[in-house]
Amino acid sequence: MSSRIENEPMDLAELQREMAAAIMQPLTGDEGMRAWTADGRQMHSVAESFIAPNSRLTAFERLEIYNRQYWFRVLGSLREDFPALRAVIGGRRFDTLSAAYLSEHPSRSFTLRNLGSQLPLWLATHPEQAGRRYRLAVDVARIEWAYVEAFDSAERPPLNLEQIETLDGGSRLALQPHLRLVALDYPADDLVLELHRREKRQTSEAGVEHEDVREMPVKLPPLRRRATWLAAHRLDLSVYYRRLDREEFQMLVAIREGRGLGEAIESGFADSQIPEGSRAEQVRKWFGTWAELGWICAAELESLL
Repeated sequence: MSSRIENEPMDLAELQREMAAAIMQPLTGDEGMRAWTADGRQMHSVAESFIAPNSRLTAFERLEIYNRQYWFRVLGSLREDFPALRAVIGGRRFDTLSAAYLSEHPSRSFTLRNLGSQLPLWLATHPEQAGRRYRLAVDVARIEWAYVEAFDSAERPPLNLEQIETLDGGSRLALQPHLRLVALDYPADDLVLELHRREKRQTSEAGVEHEDVREMPVKLPPLRRRATWLAAHRLDLSVYYRRLDREEFQMLVAIREGRGLGEAIESGFADSQIPEGSRAEQVRKWFGTWAELGWICAAELESLL
């Protein structure tokens, strides 16, 4: 129950907390405001405690406008960031999933950009939300969130191959902040790209998407489980996906963790089937590609202290 004394005037902070709790409460099945709060109070009484009615609307109805618009906006934001996930599990299930996720992870940032930051991890622990395509859905969510992070994360001056070749085994490097490394159960990157293209085509053809469009999961091509390692990165203001060898992925993860260059290379080849005689050439090839793409940076001084 509320600890505030009934009819006692609220200060500004209390009013803000009360209104935020009201408008962030999930909607009913028919997209209306709930009649009761989570702590058992009548929403009509809550609304009347800080909103006055007008000639056309009650306090409840006025508050309901904000409640509905909040949920329409945050649900719309998740649809924009995760269109492939919505296509894979279906629009109706996606909306149910989104409401459950946002009830546990409501918006707490000044920007909606961060709204889906916990969705891949949350979905991995809530398999019932994704249905029979659960494992694929988690991978799709990981790929789509990696896109968001790669799109607008920072970029630092890269090192060229000549600079990298001057380093020794104890040297530490860093990766571009926009480079995201994703380990997957499915090779789902091509699927995500195709679903994104499909979404753009349908939106362009329809002009404005209606709420009842694409409720059912899409028919997917055959896709077998296979461990896949992916990098999402930004180049010339566009985001690209690049598949990695397992050893390449492990090496990049070790570099990101701040390990010395020699240790990172050793970590990359842990349990590797690549013959030892071929490994030095393979490392040179990988570093050449990374340097060309601008992935490698100098370690930040504060990380070495």
